[in-house]
Amino acid sequence: MVEIHRAGSPTQIDMFSALPEGKTCREPSGARFRHDTMSEQQMLAYLQATGRYRILRKLDPRPIAFNLRPGFPLRGVILDTETTGLSSRKDEIIEIGAIAFTFDESGIVGDVAGIYGGLQEPSASIPAEITKLTGITDEMVAGQLIDIQALRALVDPADLIIAHNASFDRPFCEAFSPMFSDKAWACSNAEIDWSARGFEGTKLGYLVGQAGFFHESHRAVDDCFALLEVLDRASELDRATPFAELYESSQRSRARIFAENSPFDLKDHLKARGYRWSDGSEGRPKCWWIEVDEASVESELRYLRTDIYRYDADPPIRYLTAFDRFKA
Repeated sequence: MVEIHRAGSPTQIDMFSALPEGKTCREPSGARFRHDTMSEQQMLAYLQATGRYRILRKLDPRPIAFNLRPGFPLRGVILDTETTGLSSRKDEIIEIGAIAFTFDESGIVGDVAGIYGGLQEPSASIPAEITKLTGITDEMVAGQLIDIQALRALVDPADLIIAHNASFDRPFCEAFSPMFSDKAWACSNAEIDWSARGFEGTKLGYLVGQAGFFHESHRAVDDCFALLEVLDRASELDRATPFAELYESSQRSRARIFAENSPFDLKDHLKARGYRWSDGSEGRPKCWWIEVDEASVESELRYLRTDIYRYDADPPIRYLTAFDRFKA
């Protein structure tokens, strides 16, 4: 199945003008064409050649490989959650989707090793705005429980868990079960330079569309399959896939620098440089902070000492690995 998006002002074109010599066609009756009209591939090629159409193909989920190919010793899990709200402290998971796959040290994806998708009834009614966003209703989750053992079978062997908004999904998952707490996590939104790859946005819908696909979004397993397809798709300009970039990024140590006691009148300078405000909750210092690669720590300290503090300050630094990042 394909979707066709037309660009430019409306013009009348003869879709079938490129029929082979001697072939004839008629206007379609209903959704059926005669056997002597264009094939689907010919129609797609014709439309693309006009320069007025962009073709999106329906994303077909990859099948589970029951005999995993050798040479891909590592396990990854792409995970997505649907919840009753934004707070991992008071809101609840109502759906988890997970896809386990194999990969190697260079970030080449192997096979899909397992799939899980499950609903869970929350302690209170699902808010109307959540139902509108996810399509999940109270009737759908009534009496439902996420199968912990089935989910654990995918998560326990995982070397890396990937979510498209790990700072959201990880706290919810850790509140749901301790199986997620000692795992390495990576964020496909924050740890891939999508703009350098020619993408105009980082939302999953943008990425899927610009990769040439469409899918049934806002259900957890469907979104996991969509993300896997985007992560494993290299462009003509980039030989390495987004997943290879993500895996390499997950192996590097990061550092959070907390600009404690920075002058109030320079807050806009910090914000413009990428610093974020911490209100002091969750045991963090109440101040502006930034997260950088470990190799960039010294240059960031020079900036703070020269442009912000204007003396030899020693702001707190916390070093993080994939096992620490994106926790609540």
